[in-house]
Amino acid sequence: MRSLRRTLLLSLLGAVVLVLALGGIATYSTARNEVDELMDYQLRQFALSLRDQQFGGPDRPRLAPPEPSFDFVIQIWDETGVQLYLSHPHSVLPSLAKFGYNTVKTTEGDWRVFSIPLLNHVIQVAQPMAARSRIAAGAALRTLVPSLALIPLLGILIWYLVGRGLRPLERLTREVAARRPDSLEALPPQDVPEEARPLVTALNRLLRRLDQALSAQRAFVADAAHELRTPLAALQIQLQLCERASDEATRQAAMAELRAGLQRATHMVQQLLTLARHEPGAAALPPTSLRLADVARQSLADHAALGDARHIDLGAETLDETLSVIGDAAALRTLVGNLLDNAIRYSPEGSRVDVAVKAGAGTDASTCWLSVSDSGPGIPEDERERVLDRFYRPAGQVQPGSGLGLAIVRSIAERHGARLVLDESPLGGLRVSVAFPPATRESA
Repeated sequence: MRSLRRTLLLSLLGAVVLVLALGGIATYSTARNEVDELMDYQLRQFALSLRDQQFGGPDRPRLAPPEPSFDFVIQIWDETGVQLYLSHPHSVLPSLAKFGYNTVKTTEGDWRVFSIPLLNHVIQVAQPMAARSRIAAGAALRTLVPSLALIPLLGILIWYLVGRGLRPLERLTREVAARRPDSLEALPPQDVPEEARPLVTALNRLLRRLDQALSAQRAFVADAAHELRTPLAALQIQLQLCERASDEATRQAAMAELRAGLQRATHMVQQLLTLARHEPGAAALPPTSLRLADVARQSLADHAALGDARHIDLGAETLDETLSVIGDAAALRTLVGNLLDNAIRYSPEGSRVDVAVKAGAGTDASTCWLSVSDSGPGIPEDERERVLDRFYRPAGQVQPGSGLGLAIVRSIAERHGARLVLDESPLGGLRVSVAFPPATRESA
């Protein structure tokens, strides 16, 4: 706050000084114009005042020399051009007169000259422009001095008013600083200046998102702890059976159960870590353009061994090479991998699993669709929304699993702005489709 106050003070005082400087220039210009008009009038009047004076001849008195402080220079000629009088013999003014007002440049600076023919004489009165500049500068300075003297008082007043205007922000700062880490209630918008309300609104939106993220994290941790309790308890029981085995065959059977239990627990932990990495808002997506057909092809290659082990006909129905999406390649491989893993594990041996990447049709033509179809038992329509929840498994399911695969798929899809659709597969089982935002077509 002190830095902002100091910045405002210096900025406002700088603006005031700049305005005063511009005002001083304008004041000097105005004063100079007025002085020029007044002095030109005086030059004319002074010249006219010499009309009745007599010059030349032995019995005619000459004008007394002017005082040293007298700025004017007077020259007088007769009708033949003979100079009758020069008030300043050292003057550098020209010896010829040009009637009317003129500004003459000399080695001593500019002079303002007025010449007029009167009777049988020519009278010229001149004044240095520097004298006029001094008069104008003095007038401008006398006008600005009171304002310049008030600048310190103005600075104190600005300091006080800026501090008073920043008090609501200081209160807001103290309130935020005094909050506990888990206190995410919205900040009160009352008594906040209109200019600061967008900041308070943005902070409240951030606090709301943080509250949602922390709530989701707490729910995730609670669900994970609950789901891990059962396999860990089973592992402990299987370990006890190994310890109590009376013969080698019983010990080997208990060890096999223990090994299988460890594999299930490891798989669940890996799925939990994957889900945590791909939660919405967990990390910013890199702006990478990639072909979804390449991702699908790589995932098919990764799961070929698992498909062969279950005698599954694993292949691609359609892979449109011209469709690209913006996203995270590793996350999309995880998405397709989870869909393939579920399809292979839940399909009977000797069945078929197809992957497709194609553009939509009709009004949906700009959408890029990725789908995985299987020949498994499928999912009843009333349960298709629930299977996307964490740890949910349909009743009667015999295949081992963590209930996290489709939850991970949904999380990755949401991060990519995609839509997840579950419906019946043409192969008789489940088809899971992911509709990505408008696809970019590349030339084949």
